[in-house]
This record gives sequence, structure tokens and C-alpha cells, in this order.
Amino acid sequence: MQTFTLGDFEISRITEWHGSFAPVSVLFPSIPADAWQRHQTWLDAHFWDAATGDYLAHMQTWVLRGQGRTILVDTGLGNDKPRVHGLLANRDGDFLHRLAAIGVRPEDVDTVVNTHLHTDHVGWNTRLENGEWAPTFPNAQYLMHKADFDYWNPANNIPRKSDFGDPADSRAGFDDSVLPVHRAGQALLWEGDEHSIAAGLSLQLAPGHTPGSTVLKLHSGTDRAFFVGDLIHTPLQFLTPDHDTCLSEDQRQAARSRRRMLEEAADTNALIIPAHLGGAGGAEVVRKGETFTIKQWAPLTAPAANPGRPVRLT
Repeated sequence: MQTFTLGDFEISRITEWHGSFAPVSVLFPSIPADAWQRHQTWLDAHFWDAATGDYLAHMQTWVLRGQGRTILVDTGLGNDKPRVHGLLANRDGDFLHRLAAIGVRPEDVDTVVNTHLHTDHVGWNTRLENGEWAPTFPNAQYLMHKADFDYWNPANNIPRKSDFGDPADSRAGFDDSVLPVHRAGQALLWEGDEHSIAAGLSLQLAPGHTPGSTVLKLHSGTDRAFFVGDLIHTPLQFLTPDHDTCLSEDQRQAARSRRRMLEEAADTNALIIPAHLGGAGGAEVVRKGETFTIKQWAPLTAPAANPGRPVRLT
């Protein structure tokens, strides 16, 4: 079981899938090829496959339990979802069994945080019941920023800026994993720069990857953690935050949001926990001039086995 304690909260990682995703040359076009080679000794195996040049992705959900609350941060890929790409399409995974293994039933969850509304972050928002998409977590409030809801809503016909992936998957993800939650009255579309969830728990807008990308901030006792979603994909972005992925809708804005978050994390000694990072899952950073360096890794080990087939998107 992938669990550690932070203040009053127990933090658990539920890995739905991990494996080769796409070449780093495609995903991170501005990172020089030799940067991966220079850091090969610690990137290889957990974050990057040196033999193939592929980025190693983790589709995972973070579970926060404490102060009488059970909170999920992002909900992964989901089952039975009609998608174009093989990794996403018509899955039959054991995500709910993995939740049950740490003692969490769907009805126990009171809050779901969607850091943004990309398809791989909302899949378990819903599940198929009698041929209809229904909220997986019947007692939960689903938090999503209104800017993302409006941007990805097919009814608004807003053109995507990133050309990675298939637009059909974005439309389908909204229709089967976001809209049913909203129709059920369980979605809170928050607006502005910050939203308070409870004492020591808040959301902060960090736009760029998507217009409504957010960071969940946890402050418990003397401990702090930032769940940053897709603000960071590779540990190289800890070191050089100006590099972004081709997945972002606004790469320059994403870089600005990432730098602000890293500066705050360094100043407050906060643990940074990205959505897709393998290995220990997160790290603390310190300033190093205009960049940063990794102070220490999160207290987790890498998942022992791949729970999904290795499907490459490109």
C-alpha cells in the first residue's frame, strides 16, 4: 500500500496504470535531448526510458484522509469509456478494488478535486450503471474551476490550442465524465483565484496547462503539500521550470504558473505532488539562483508492477 502521513492526513496513492506514454522529444519539445542524457542515472526507470526515449507516465489518484474527510485528487481514466486512443478506450480496470484495499468505498468520499478537466483526470468521476453514466461517488462534491468547465464544454465550441491527442476524446470525456456530475447537482464550479475547502485545504488557480488548472494546497500542522496536477510532468521541470509540454493550451502561461508555484513551495518547504510523476511521486525543492534543485523525494517507493498494458499514444 502506497501511503504516508502528512500532518493530520494520511496520503495514499492509487496507481491505475503506468508505462510508456510518448517520446519525450514530442512531449517536451523545448527540453534539449542532452538534458535527458545528463540526468539519466536518476531519470531512467522511473521517469524516462533511456532505451526507447519514451516518457514514463503514471495515471494515479491521490487519496487524502484526515479531519473526518476523504478527498480524491483527480480520478484517472475510468472504465468503459469510448475513446479513440487505446490507453483510454473501453478499459476494464480494478481502480475501485484498489480503493477498497485501503478501506475507501465510493460512498465514503466527500470531495473530489478535478485539478483540470483533461480526460485522464476525470474518468472515474462517473461509472456506467444500467446503460447510463452516473457519479461514481454519490456523496461527494466535485470541485472544478468554471473556466475549465466552460472551455471544454463542447456546447461552447471553443477550439483547442494543443494538437496532441484527439479532440473527439476531449468531447467524449466532457460528455460522459463531467456533464453527468453537473446534471446530478454534485459539481461545484468555483471561480476566481482561490477557493477554500476547509481549514488548511484550499484550491488556487494556476492557469496555462488548461484555463482552469488548479493546485490543491494542504497545510496541516507544520507540514505542507501542493497537489499540482499537470503543472509538472517530469522532474526536469523542477530544475528548469520554463520548459513546458505540448499538452498545454498556453505554454507560456503554464511556465509562469509553474515558476510561481515552485517559488512558493521552496519558500514554505512544501512537498510538490504532480499527477503523473512516477518514482516517489513528489519532491521538495530549494532555490538555486533562477532555477531550483530537488531537496528530497516524497516518502514513497515506486509501484512494484505495471497494472496496465504498455500503450504508447504516438
